[in-house]
Amino acid sequence: MTDFVSAVLVHVADVEAGLSWYHRAFPSAERRRLDAFDFDYLKIGSTHLEIVPADEKVASGAAGSVVYWQVEDFDRALDHFNDLGAPLYRGPLAIEDGLWMCQVRDPWGNCIGLRGPRAGAPEV
Repeated sequence: MTDFVSAVLVHVADVEAGLSWYHRAFPSAERRRLDAFDFDYLKIGSTHLEIVPADEKVASGAAGSVVYWQVEDFDRALDHFNDLGAPLYRGPLAIEDGLWMCQVRDPWGNCIGLRGPRAGAPEV
């Protein structure tokens, strides 16, 4: 068994708008296409960020698990997501080793976790 996250699925009402928004949210992401499946996704490091249609089985919105993305500068990342229209949902909260965490919400109501150091913040 391998212990790493290979893919994260994000359910949205409009897949193309979702791909575009998430590409702006994660500018280092590489957009990839699987022609055989008529499927586009974003690759961030070794993780596939797969933007898929919400449906009657899995709706978009805050309803369960939240993936936390490690960021280099917590405040800069939070400002970046707020500028994209992802309002703060929970936090910020000081956690271990001088790190902070929070959740923001994408335009479809899904939660995105951010976790990283905050410049000038004391260690907890």
